[in-house]
Formats: sequence, structure tokens, C-alpha cells
Amino acid sequence: MLQFCVIFGQQKVIVIDPGHGGKDSGVIGINGVQEKDVVLNVAKEILRLNKTILNNEFDIYLTRYKDTLISLSDRSRLAKSIQADVFVSLHCNASQSDSRGMEVYVHNAKESETRIKESIAVGLSVLEESSLKLGFKKRGIQFANFQVLRDDIPFCPSILIEMGFVTNTDEADYFLKPKNIRATALAILMGLFNCLNIGL
Repeated sequence: MLQFCVIFGQQKVIVIDPGHGGKDSGVIGINGVQEKDVVLNVAKEILRLNKTILNNEFDIYLTRYKDTLISLSDRSRLAKSIQADVFVSLHCNASQSDSRGMEVYVHNAKESETRIKESIAVGLSVLEESSLKLGFKKRGIQFANFQVLRDDIPFCPSILIEMGFVTNTDEADYFLKPKNIRATALAILMGLFNCLNIGL
């Protein structure tokens, strides 16, 4: 699967999509933490770490830079218009049970088989790095027909990361600490780096 990580060419363009925003808070954690805030904080940190640690290795764009609600179609339209190499949507998970861990969703369209394999490779790299560096349980790759994945898969590898369960006490509290936001952002960024730069 790793061979699908090699994308030759110039600087890779990555779209980071912090889910929800504005009036759409997403999931509200048991400690009051809001999904829309967690994902935006992680996205901004990925942007900062790409500059400070990776010396702008990637050309990264966010679908939103503040607490605003962007339509799902506009999120995908951005990725298409700038010819993104990878689209990464960030979310937090919720469960009525005491579920924990990180999982990655990719689209299940049969007509985009190569892009789906590339998406799986990117997702596995992010999961591996996050499990290794954060100690989060790996819940694996899941398949779904989410609109942002469906709209982006025709032209670039696309993943949706459920970073953890804000309905789980430990993981909800984890996302309240700035150092943990940084750690999560770094794990995701290095997962992308490991995949997109292997063999280069």
C-alpha cells in the first residue's frame, strides 16, 4: 500500500478542512468542548507546524480560518480549484458508549479505485503516526459516503479523520490542553509527510 504514497512532482498542495463552524458546533463533549473549536485549533496548528518545523514543505490551505460555517460543496470546490494533492477533513467522534480512539474514513466509490487506494495509504500513515506518538487506539480505516469525500475523490486522495471521542472523558479532556492540540496536529502532519515524501 505504501507505493501509493509516492506522489512525484513539485510542492504538494494539501487542503485541511476543519469540520463544522459557526452555528454548527458539531459534537459537544462531556466537558463542554466543542468539535468545531477542536478541529479549527488542530488545523491552525498544522498550518503553523508546517511553517516552523517543516519549513513550508507543503502548500497548505484551510477551508476556514475562523469560526464560520462553510458549505460542504464550497469546501470541496476549494480543493478542486487549487488542484489539491490531498484533502483532509478533521472531525471529533461521539458515541453513547465509552468508545475511544482515532479512525479514518475514505470514500467507497468503485469508480475511483486508484484514488481510494491512495486515500487508504494516507489514512494508514496518519493512524500509524498518531498511534505511535499520541498513544491513541487505532480504530482503522472505515468506508463512508460523506459528501466531502464523495465530492473530492474524483480528483484527489481524500480522508476524513475522526481524531477522538469527545464523549469519552479522557479524550475530551485531552483536547482541552494546547500542548495536546499541538501533539495531535504534529502527528497528523508527520503522517502526511511520511506518506507523501516516502522514497523522495
